[in-house]
Amino acid sequence: MKHIAIFQRDFQVGGIQKSLVNILENLDYSRYAVDVFVFDDKPFYSLAPHEGLRVIPCEPWPYWSRFVYFDLARRIFPAVKTGREYDVAVDFNSYGSECAAGALAVKAKKRVMWVHNDMEIKYREEPKYRLLWHFFKGKFRHFDAFAPVSGGIVQGFRKMTGLKDVPVTVVPNFIDTAEIFRKAEGECERQVDETGYNLCSMGRLVHQKGFDLLLDDFAKVHAARPDMHLTLIGDGPEREKLEQQIVTLGLSDCVTMTGSLQNPFPLLKRMDGFALESRYEGQGIVLWEAKALGLELFMHKRLEPYNPDLSGVEDMVPALCAARKREKRPDDLREYNEKVSRALEEVFS
Repeated sequence: MKHIAIFQRDFQVGGIQKSLVNILENLDYSRYAVDVFVFDDKPFYSLAPHEGLRVIPCEPWPYWSRFVYFDLARRIFPAVKTGREYDVAVDFNSYGSECAAGALAVKAKKRVMWVHNDMEIKYREEPKYRLLWHFFKGKFRHFDAFAPVSGGIVQGFRKMTGLKDVPVTVVPNFIDTAEIFRKAEGECERQVDETGYNLCSMGRLVHQKGFDLLLDDFAKVHAARPDMHLTLIGDGPEREKLEQQIVTLGLSDCVTMTGSLQNPFPLLKRMDGFALESRYEGQGIVLWEAKALGLELFMHKRLEPYNPDLSGVEDMVPALCAARKREKRPDDLREYNEKVSRALEEVFS
């Protein structure tokens, strides 16, 4: 029996949160006993009870703690207290300093940090991240190993942290296809005109996800394919800006923004194709969720390093213009998830 401590800031909407939920729901609890320490009490995702799983609420650090150098912050703010000793302590969040401090505070034989994004591009693209990096960059040297979610982010991680020789195990995001198939049979919250081609995209409405790029391309596509409708599932700080872009491009009649949906899969199941034009990723869970439901996938070629088993295109416009309705074949992603399970075993060993 392996005893694992996992530190996560919250279980609100997001790919990091969903990735952890999928792992926890599919672990073999006859082999693992897991304590999950959470610094937030407003969950969006819920966890089913398991014999070997404990969720332990922790006192969150104040917001301004993000602007305190990590080594100083871990001395100022309260440390997680537990008498249990762990085989592995994991900072799964990799952004919140309290998660790193927690993983370093407990007794553990091995300390691992998950890496969810292309640090190098994120640092270049996002001023806020550059500011946060300035204060938390000292935490990486305290960890024994790292688990990036794709091979495409390893080089940027090593360059940014300077950790050239630290052990790295790529652990792609587990995709809970059983949950997807079950939830897809639920009631659909939106009407869908199935006479045309229904294209969709899904994710948090932020700069990284490139929904503005997708809208620019879709304006060109719609001129040639008036039968195509685009649905954007998700919410975020760029929603108002994207709504204005839709009006400016004259797409109000052919683009729908749903906001965040508690269960997006019934709507996703009724779509024909899924498009993603993120500026960068860690991996891209939404692509694999769409693949599980049998949707035709369209992604930009720059996303291939983060999703090595999927093919992208240099120009999304001709690819989308050529889209046609076809029979959808669900995929349980068995081989993919078996690969994830083997990687998890390596990290937790």
